[in-house]
Amino acid sequence: MNPKTPRELLPEQKEALLKKIRESHAYLKAYADMDFMGRKDLRSVRLQLELLKPELILREHKIRSTIVVFGSARILSPEEARRRLVHAQEDLAEHPRDVELKRRVVECEKKVELSHWYEEARRFASLLSKAQQAGQDLEHVIVTGGGPGIMEAANRGAWECGAKSVGLNITLPHEQDPNPYITPELCFQFHYFSLRKMHFLMRAKALVAFPGGYGTLDELFETLTLVQTGKKRPLPIVLVGKTFWKRLVDFDYLAEMGMTNWEDNKLFKMVDTAEEGWAHIRNFWKTHRDSAAAK
Repeated sequence: MNPKTPRELLPEQKEALLKKIRESHAYLKAYADMDFMGRKDLRSVRLQLELLKPELILREHKIRSTIVVFGSARILSPEEARRRLVHAQEDLAEHPRDVELKRRVVECEKKVELSHWYEEARRFASLLSKAQQAGQDLEHVIVTGGGPGIMEAANRGAWECGAKSVGLNITLPHEQDPNPYITPELCFQFHYFSLRKMHFLMRAKALVAFPGGYGTLDELFETLTLVQTGKKRPLPIVLVGKTFWKRLVDFDYLAEMGMTNWEDNKLFKMVDTAEEGWAHIRNFWKTHRDSAAAK
């Protein structure tokens, strides 16, 4: 039999086949293929990228150290809290027997009371940022979880005095938008809680916790545990709002029951004002430097 004559493709056939090749996911460069990057097998690569991207950007901006501020996302600014209370009172005045409206007025009154901590977080961030961002290398830059409430207040305090601040946002079931006061080039979005937690503490020179819920408690107790076990170098941990924290957690009871040591209660300091918190942070590092110099 005669050898089969090779099949020749017409120019338009060649172009159609090449088009299919170019449009194939296999032909995409690996880093540009989002479907590939999202595969389960690539989790280790994604973890590495979430560690590396913020690290490189923070280095580029010469951010050497940070002060981490945690607190409730549900605490409103005094202006917003009062506005909501006025609206609730107006609605109740029109329907004075409405039980739900009465409940809403009580809730709004509580929000006005709690807004004190928004203002204190804002003052703290402003006080600290004015004192620490004068040089080329930035020390004690405010970093928050990037959301509303206390996080917004801290970023706002830095923004109002012209200082940079960082926001470490994360994707949640109910999407969390960044607050508008974060320095745009220092606002990051994470998928993995573990990598976000690492970035909170990698440059941290202090952790400041205002009244908050599960998220605040999670970060606070994780930091206390890391310092207690020596996995993180000692740093000042400040709990703002003595009445809140003493009622929420009985640290003395933990020590009395032998669950912690009495010395562990020295890992944190309870204060009521921005000035007290900043003074404790300064004194902590002054003592630390003096101790190091004496060795």
